[in-house]
Amino acid sequence: MRASYQQEDHLMAPRIDPVHSTSDLPAEVDVVVIGGGIIGASTALCLAERGVSVALCEKGAVAGEQSSRNWGWCRKAGRELAEIPLAVESLRFWEGINARTNAETGFRKTGIVYLCETAKEAATREAWLAHALQYQIDSRMIGTDEIDRLLPGSLRRWPAALYTPGDGGAEPDKATSAITNAASRMGAAILERCAVRGIETTAGAVSGVVTEKGPIRCRTAVLAGGAWSRLFCGNLGIELPQLKLLASVMRTDPVEGAPDRIAGSDDFAFRKRLDGGYTVARRNANVAEITLDSFRLFFDFVPALITQWHELRVRVGRRFLEEWRIPRAWALDAVSPFETVRTLDPAPSRSILDEGERNLARSFPAFAGMSITERWAGVIDATPDGVPVISQVPSLPGFFIATGFSGHGFGIGPGAGRLMADLVMGKTPIVDPTPYCYQRFAKTRDTKSRPTASLAMGTRGRSA
Repeated sequence: MRASYQQEDHLMAPRIDPVHSTSDLPAEVDVVVIGGGIIGASTALCLAERGVSVALCEKGAVAGEQSSRNWGWCRKAGRELAEIPLAVESLRFWEGINARTNAETGFRKTGIVYLCETAKEAATREAWLAHALQYQIDSRMIGTDEIDRLLPGSLRRWPAALYTPGDGGAEPDKATSAITNAASRMGAAILERCAVRGIETTAGAVSGVVTEKGPIRCRTAVLAGGAWSRLFCGNLGIELPQLKLLASVMRTDPVEGAPDRIAGSDDFAFRKRLDGGYTVARRNANVAEITLDSFRLFFDFVPALITQWHELRVRVGRRFLEEWRIPRAWALDAVSPFETVRTLDPAPSRSILDEGERNLARSFPAFAGMSITERWAGVIDATPDGVPVISQVPSLPGFFIATGFSGHGFGIGPGAGRLMADLVMGKTPIVDPTPYCYQRFAKTRDTKSRPTASLAMGTRGRSA
């Protein structure tokens, strides 16, 4: 059995397009972005395009964790209502992203079909649509004949589906790298294997960050640390309610006769890839591994547990002891947990993937006997309400957080980066940021002091 955490980079992840990283640590920039996933990369690009000097620090490889391990869906359909305005803006960015980055991200507007197996499922989708249409999205309910036309070859006669023709997909192993390289060409310093250990302050506000390679002076730091964000915030005395979920995915060779759109039912999902194969998963089945944070945040997550219990596979294993051993506090001149574990690279759940494979083949026989070429898992950063934090932290001026995307971050990433850049620069935000504010569940601990006074800017000293 493999350990849940690995020191090496992306052992079981898709092969990621390379990025233009530098080993030259800038002495000072306007903004340091902590974390090289799609949120951090998009933030860096939006800032650099506006002439802001920015350094993106990634403790491992850019897109090495969940940004390369997701399904690749770029959607408005089925989202939390609070996310729809940002999803709409993100789809606009996705449509022009290849030209903007001068690279192939794999984005194609194929449409996404959410299949309904029962009348109850259809009613749930219809209820969502009734509220979502206020945002003028192009989603609509369709019947059996149109489903058969869009997704030929199914053995089932699906009674209804939610169809959004303007949605689509991109390649997770390409998109974040393309965005990062575009930011680099605009002047951003991209620093892989350069963990940020913590924040330095002057007069109670951000004045710099300390990386494993030395300090960088800045007035603003943006934490886009994904599953690592809670740990980073905790060392600052900032309480961020966020738990981790493990999601498993697989990739196939090309499948003759399979639908060429993106679709999912209650128990499977698939997306045709740029290489002709398919990304396949078992919908509504993520592993929730019990850790100490499961107990610390139990009451924060009770409402979500009540409504989503059927989607979780609760497991007690070695992850409990692994997280037990990770320090929750460290000095800025000491090795941080982000250097000890460069990449979260958990083994996928074979049983969940086998379920998804069987369920898909029962509905679409073209997938029977499909050749699975790769399996992997990623760690999702989840908030109690399933909505991300894209916000300044009032208790620490100059510190911003973009995290907790709860499995929705890839598709919404470009818009989230633009929103964060707006907030950092004090510009009119692209959408109303109120639903994403940190204060909605902020519980900053007063009993823990921030470790910001131990190092001067001239001494040596994470990023997800």
